[in-house]
Amino acid sequence: MTKFVYNFHEGDKDMKDLLGGKGANLAEMTKLGLPVPPGFTITTDACRSYLNHGQVPDELHTEVTQALRDVEDTLGRQLGDAEDPLLVSVRSGAKFSMPGMMETVLNIGLNDKSVLGLAKVSGDERFAWDSYRRLIQMFGKTVLDVDGDRFSDALEDLKAERKVSADVDLTAEDLKGLVETFKQIVLDATGEAFPQDPRTQMDMAIEAVFRSWNTERAHIYRRRERIPHDLGTAVNICTMVFGNMGETSGTGVCFTRDPSSGDAGVYGDYLMNAQGEDVVAGIRNTLPLAALKEHNRPVYDELRGIMRKLETHYKDLCDIEFTIERGKLWMLQTRVGKRTAGAAFRVASQLIDEKLITPNEALERVTGAQLTQLMFPQFDVEASRNLLTRAMAASPGAAVGQIAFDNAAAIKMANAGNPVILVRRETNPEDLPGMVAAEGVLTARGGKTSHAAVVARGMGKTCVCGAEELDVDLKARTLRVGDKVFGEGHVISIDGTTGEVFDGKVAVVDSPVTTYLSHGLEAGLAAAEGDEDMQDLVRSVDRLLTHADSVRRLEVRTNADTPEDTERALGYGAQGIGLCRTEHMFLGERRALIERVILAEEASQERSDAMDALVPLQKGDFLQMLKLMDGKPMTVRLIDPPLHEFLPDLTDLEVKVAVADALHKSGEEVEADKRMLSAVRKMHEANPMLGLRGVRLGLYLPGLFALQMRALVEAAADLKAEGGNPLPEIMVPLVGSIRELQLIREEGEAIIAEVSERTGVELDIPIGCMVELPRAALTAEDLALEADFFSFGTNDLTQTTWGFSRDDVEGTFFGLYTEEGVFGVSPFESIDVHGVGRLVKLGVKKGRSAKPGMKMGICGEHGGDPDSIHFFDRIGLNYVSCSPFRVPVARLEAGRAAVMNGER
Repeated sequence: MTKFVYNFHEGDKDMKDLLGGKGANLAEMTKLGLPVPPGFTITTDACRSYLNHGQVPDELHTEVTQALRDVEDTLGRQLGDAEDPLLVSVRSGAKFSMPGMMETVLNIGLNDKSVLGLAKVSGDERFAWDSYRRLIQMFGKTVLDVDGDRFSDALEDLKAERKVSADVDLTAEDLKGLVETFKQIVLDATGEAFPQDPRTQMDMAIEAVFRSWNTERAHIYRRRERIPHDLGTAVNICTMVFGNMGETSGTGVCFTRDPSSGDAGVYGDYLMNAQGEDVVAGIRNTLPLAALKEHNRPVYDELRGIMRKLETHYKDLCDIEFTIERGKLWMLQTRVGKRTAGAAFRVASQLIDEKLITPNEALERVTGAQLTQLMFPQFDVEASRNLLTRAMAASPGAAVGQIAFDNAAAIKMANAGNPVILVRRETNPEDLPGMVAAEGVLTARGGKTSHAAVVARGMGKTCVCGAEELDVDLKARTLRVGDKVFGEGHVISIDGTTGEVFDGKVAVVDSPVTTYLSHGLEAGLAAAEGDEDMQDLVRSVDRLLTHADSVRRLEVRTNADTPEDTERALGYGAQGIGLCRTEHMFLGERRALIERVILAEEASQERSDAMDALVPLQKGDFLQMLKLMDGKPMTVRLIDPPLHEFLPDLTDLEVKVAVADALHKSGEEVEADKRMLSAVRKMHEANPMLGLRGVRLGLYLPGLFALQMRALVEAAADLKAEGGNPLPEIMVPLVGSIRELQLIREEGEAIIAEVSERTGVELDIPIGCMVELPRAALTAEDLALEADFFSFGTNDLTQTTWGFSRDDVEGTFFGLYTEEGVFGVSPFESIDVHGVGRLVKLGVKKGRSAKPGMKMGICGEHGGDPDSIHFFDRIGLNYVSCSPFRVPVARLEAGRAAVMNGER
């Protein structure tokens, strides 16, 4: 029978699938002998059962009773007892951290009787009633779906009536009245009284946590972070320990290193006389953790020792939640902490130096997505700027955008193509859609461990927190800073590295990391001169990227069509060109020539003359790129456009001819337009993406592919004669049949032989094909007999496998498909492993069954996607090819793939 409940002492950190991240780590800390309040975890299996059947499994109730009694026996107290009540928290805890996305309820077990018992045993009446009002407020909002503003407005009204600014200034009598107000809000909103039975409270809270897995904000977060929707969440029931029992109590969040910069030291925030939600919600501005050393040195020293022990045990930066109850330290949570991209690289490098991890393990601590973030521009220090305020640098980066005060405004502005800065007093989980839409987040309250900071770091968003000089008026929709007032839509700039906020748009420049990637280490260090942390980051990126290059099996090539793209990619470390598209070489002034080739009569002198004119032009293109790629392979794809891209628009021509007829115009130009219209109508296709393109066009228009191959082969011969080492490769597109490939190969081999004989230059130019149709993958063993290499064109392979026209579907129903879980991420963004990926894997297997050791690569956009790169490494491709900007990411991920797939 399925076991749904585990006591903390029964689990460990490797049970995250079952116990969730929070439960597994509570169990691990319990095993380590750290001061963890007793409790138990309800498994993700129970959540999935609830979500599938709409009700809690019967067995869960009895297992919870047994686990609860074990806790009660351990402590000698019972849940909600009127004399000496045991109180518990009910918290979510999925396998992957989803900060603030799901629900928590504290102080379960309080009611009209047990609050009196709590007041008596604690000797603090105010604390007891404060805890009770918190329970009703959280329970009402989380479990009963009461509008949370009704509670917060009532609290603010009471503080205004009492003429106090902070919650802690309210008296016990004030809080007793507030409890009655909150209970009335619950009754008015739900029609039922706040539940007084402690076990009913707990059961309802457990079910609410299960339900919270499917809230809109949780769905949005999972989609963004690519977390599967079917995992479910565990639920952790933990004995309450109280940070709001006076000035000897407190609560806080700390990190073993700075999650923003990666610096070693004492990082975190805490509040005395507070509960945990006060810290993470940013309701009260916190104290830095270092101040605890003066407030309570023994607790500070104990906490620092535990932080060191946890970092050593997990071998990584740890995020820790703690509570101090009347001078006693309790550990409520730990996890491997979310961090900024810069911190990820610096911490990984530091841990190598400290000999806590190996260089291979360090590669598992950083990602290509983080490297991408480090390549984003930063503010130009030489640019003019108008400083508004300086606050807490919570998540680095440079963000410029229009002020938006809520989700709706942020989404509307972003959809209109305008960058956005979400400005709030403090953020909460409901603000996630606005944070997703925004370039950056600015809050008036909160610290480095507030909701805004934690979520922004995890999302790679720029964030500045705790800007106390800001007066955010949500009703007037204005932002006041001193004597300046800005309305919604006004442009501001925020610097998440320095915490500065500027009026207007500030110019940006390349980051030092980008300078390093394109021009080398010394240039990167020079660009960061005067900033020791940034120089350390550049060295850390260089160290890990260099190690990735040393262990990766996959080569990394680039998709480049111009000399400019080629030079950029080489600067970024590309080892060749995996896809040189030739379509652009026929545009501009040359378009008239290709129109003549396509529209001229078969075997006519006009077509022959047009082709002859194109050869030297295209040869010049190839000469430029082959010179740049000297000694590196350059795979040239023969022309593969939908035919309509090279012809005049049919509708425009019809209108032009109709107007000429209506006006009774005549002459050579009119007759030429009519001949063109007749030819275009003849060539017009209902679905050009699946029509006369690729190898079909090369066979339909004899000589078209030949002129390209001749231009490439002659360019290679010229360079080789000059002492160069050109390595061109000819790639035939959209092949579906071995006979198609045979015909083009015969033509290509004849051209290579003729040019070699005429020039006296020995040429060895491979001829391969793209695998971008399902039939090509299914019959790869046949194609391999005629191909020297395969390159999987996963863009078209995705279109033809799914039956999607990318240009038509991404802007229409893809949002719905993602929302409804048809796929978690667009199959054009990350390879559809189960469908398209299976065809690629099959093509590799079948191709090499006919030709062992055959070189194979991928040149679709998936070549720069981290998840896809790991898949391509597993199935044995030789290289990936991606856009120039993504080459560094591909290099890093190829190294990570080799390590994580057990190859190094």
